[in-house]
Amino acid sequence: MALMFLNGGAMRGEPLHHLLDGAPLVASTATAPKYRFYSVGGQCPALVPVAHGGAAVAGEVYDLTLDALRDRVLPAEPPELELGVIELADGSSAFAMLLRRPQTSHVQLRDITEIGDWRAYRAAAS
Repeated sequence: MALMFLNGGAMRGEPLHHLLDGAPLVASTATAPKYRFYSVGGQCPALVPVAHGGAAVAGEVYDLTLDALRDRVLPAEPPELELGVIELADGSSAFAMLLRRPQTSHVQLRDITEIGDWRAYRAAAS
């Protein structure tokens, strides 16, 4: 089992939640304040670790099997994202999807760090 921080379409009530294959929710939490938060083409969120100027980002942590991560979650992620390890608010670590570096596409990025929550961003954008 692996702890996976989710902050987009696979959270509870979102359209990709079924990809978690019944993985249990461990916590509703946030990252440590070490990340910039972006909307990738208005379709998905992405975290970027930074040394300065970061903020906490809201999300959910699931206890996901590595098989579900490999076979269901990762194949559904857009090419602009890659798997990484982040720090959570309590100092522990979890897998998460990060903006691929170097950036490999020309999809528009919008810095939504001040909002810090994908659902709040989407609600404000609609």
